[in-house]
Amino acid sequence: MDLELDRQSRDRVTMLAALGRDTLRPLGLEADRLGRPIPADHEFFASLVELGQGRTRWRPGHGSGGRESGQEAGRTGGTLAMICAVEEMSYWDRGVAVAFPGPGMGEAAIMGMGTEDQKQRFLGPFVEPDRPRWGSFAMTEPGAGSDTSAISTSCRRDGDDWILNGAKMFIGNASRADWIMVWATVDRKQGRGGHRAFVVEKGTPGLGNFKIEKKMGLKAYESTSFTLEDCCVPAANLLGGEQYYQSREGTRGALRTFNAMRPMVAAMAVGMGRAAQDEALIFARDNGLLDRTRVRDRFERIDRRLAAARLLAWKAAWLADKQLPNITEASMAKALAPAVALEAASLGMELLGETGARGDHLVEKLFRDAKAMDIVEGTGQVQRVIIARQLVDLPRS
Repeated sequence: MDLELDRQSRDRVTMLAALGRDTLRPLGLEADRLGRPIPADHEFFASLVELGQGRTRWRPGHGSGGRESGQEAGRTGGTLAMICAVEEMSYWDRGVAVAFPGPGMGEAAIMGMGTEDQKQRFLGPFVEPDRPRWGSFAMTEPGAGSDTSAISTSCRRDGDDWILNGAKMFIGNASRADWIMVWATVDRKQGRGGHRAFVVEKGTPGLGNFKIEKKMGLKAYESTSFTLEDCCVPAANLLGGEQYYQSREGTRGALRTFNAMRPMVAAMAVGMGRAAQDEALIFARDNGLLDRTRVRDRFERIDRRLAAARLLAWKAAWLADKQLPNITEASMAKALAPAVALEAASLGMELLGETGARGDHLVEKLFRDAKAMDIVEGTGQVQRVIIARQLVDLPRS
């Protein structure tokens, strides 16, 4: 298993470290203080586009999925390179990292499941974006979170169109997105077998009632709820086409999307855990707390578990780039990393004592930010169920 990055990817991580120190962390602290996401027209996003950020990995004419093949897939622009980048961004501020322009989670689904026309139409504008652009991915509903089989947003065929009705919530960057990938079902009784994914473009009639949720942490990006009321979507926007779902590839494609994204969420948590550990170490060193054996032991445990979580995320990403099964590794990384991040932030809060209760220390913000990581992309409890089912070879659903 070769985990070496190419020079371009290493240079990108170095660039993101400088950007994080000078811009990401100050912006994240400002958004937290103001209690609202960074506005879509903020000059920061335009500067990112000038730096070459907010682009898609897909390129026309690169074959299925637009991915490079073999060894290069894991080195240049693949999942492994991406998780190294998102870990560094999340070290400085995960909320700002999620607010970055780009196709978001929908990119992996379109690359893996979409038709060539859909890749061109929906990822093409992100190849050389003329302005900050966002894509969004909408699975979660008021009554369906980690159990994706429970989604109730309905879809029915109507001639050359599909009619969608339902509600989504906690969807990142939805109100500013050029398009939203919406997951719906033709029949709830079919579970995941009834799922369909649609690319719903901005301004589509019936798509509306956007509301940005108030959160205790990660305030720099918008978590949005919205509704679909007799929302009429062209059949050409059904991801992969109807034949794709009749062959059961749609269900497998959705699962592959989640298994590619969970290592990235794990890497984000590793970055946040590193930040909390570093800030807690600075406070402990400045206040003479490292003389205590128990404090040193807890720092050692956190450091060891962060390293393990990172390696799990890297292995899951490497497998994804090789198009090999990674469900167990992805779930292990997702189950472990957020718990370690919260452990690091909790230790920091304990050491800070009353200083942490003032609400003006970075560790306190990281404590609020880290809690969400156990929830997004499937809760830790659900990941442990997945791991256990794989271990004893039980059916997945």
